[in-house]
Amino acid sequence: MTTRRTRPAPRPPEGTPPRAELARQARAVLADAVRIAHWAAGAPGPGTAAPLAAHALERAATALELSPAQVRAGWDRARLAGLIELHGDTARPGWRLRAWDRDDSAVLRGWVALFDAWSLVHAAPADIEAGAVAEAVEAVPQVLSLLQLSAGPVTVPALLDLLGQRVAELQEERCEVPLGPGRSAPAAPADTPADRADTPADRADTVAERADTVAGRSGTTAGPARSADLNALLLDWALEGLAAVGALTLGKGHATLTPLGNWAVWVKLEQICVAAQSPAGNIEQSAADMLLGCARLTPGPARDEYRAWLAARTVGSAVAELLAVARGQDALLRGLAFEALRVVGAPAEPEVRAVLAEPSLRPYALLWLAEYEGNDPDDAQDVLSREEATWLWVDTAAAVADHGETGLLVRHLDSAVQGTVPALLDEVRAVGHPRTVQVLVALAAAHPDPALAKAVRRAAFQVHTGGA
Repeated sequence: MTTRRTRPAPRPPEGTPPRAELARQARAVLADAVRIAHWAAGAPGPGTAAPLAAHALERAATALELSPAQVRAGWDRARLAGLIELHGDTARPGWRLRAWDRDDSAVLRGWVALFDAWSLVHAAPADIEAGAVAEAVEAVPQVLSLLQLSAGPVTVPALLDLLGQRVAELQEERCEVPLGPGRSAPAAPADTPADRADTPADRADTVAERADTVAGRSGTTAGPARSADLNALLLDWALEGLAAVGALTLGKGHATLTPLGNWAVWVKLEQICVAAQSPAGNIEQSAADMLLGCARLTPGPARDEYRAWLAARTVGSAVAELLAVARGQDALLRGLAFEALRVVGAPAEPEVRAVLAEPSLRPYALLWLAEYEGNDPDDAQDVLSREEATWLWVDTAAAVADHGETGLLVRHLDSAVQGTVPALLDEVRAVGHPRTVQVLVALAAAHPDPALAKAVRRAAFQVHTGGA
């Protein structure tokens, strides 16, 4: 069991607008996407997949007084931001759309989902090899870190230098000789990722040190493993893609993070360093806030907190509130809600059994009922069909992508029932989870194997475009 050290909740950099203002800016970025999502929710047969069917595209353009290109772009953004969910051949309003006008957190999470998928929003140049594109995507977080730490405009040469260095590092790290019979693994170089940043704080320090170094070395050449011209083309593409989602603005020879982009990069740098918050006072909180307060507790203290919260409410109202949270967008809260329902026990059984007809809750309810009926928790997974297990795998991956560390997302691959990545990707594409694209984008960005990351990114693109 790990003992966590606590620290005060981090504060955003000085000058960061309040969340309400950030949400207002996110709403502005996604205004067309929201209009199209509302139109799709109210229009008969808006389309079976992205891009919109031709007849639906024409109807939307006429109704919304937008060009077909604007409708197509807005539709893609609506899907990537979770405003629209595709269930088979039917487009339905996502939970975020229903909460859009009243819930700033839902708005910001929707925008962050779009920000994470910037490489899908703005297609890469067609004549560039896919491996080079994948390396650029993997190097972009370093570019964003430099922009965030600089707290102002950064020249394109400085960004190009950092991109070239990071790409060269990635290529060096992956230049491994396959092991054969009788061969042992080579000793790791002194500056491998495993040695370079052993803790979240170390990783954040490493980003800062590299960014500070590059900020003073904008005149150096890019990594020798790839031409400067190609790196420059890929940097232009990345900057344009990030600008397209509202993360930065482009000037003559420089780029600057927007307040939204600055906040998002800061959140991602801080996320892995945020310590568990005290559960004190959770008894007075809503179910969602209570579950968030317990998210980083170990199982024993979390169950104690659930019991205290439940004791202050009637069973019926507590179960109803927990199930309402479970129906929401946040996959982490969905799983935690059913953990709290395990503490309720027998009084929750009728309500849990009643949600078996809801696809998003069915896998959790089946596992809850299996354990309630006496099955060993390790064997409870046997009650799930292959499709249900795959749906649950994607939902859990969504929780990790939203709240966990990238290493956890990579390790989550090992829990898939399929046994091989190609089989997993085939079944993930077919299962129809509304977060599939975001999960695959996050997994591709996190995985160190370039070939596997490329396959996962291709699967994300196929799901996004409705391809096979």
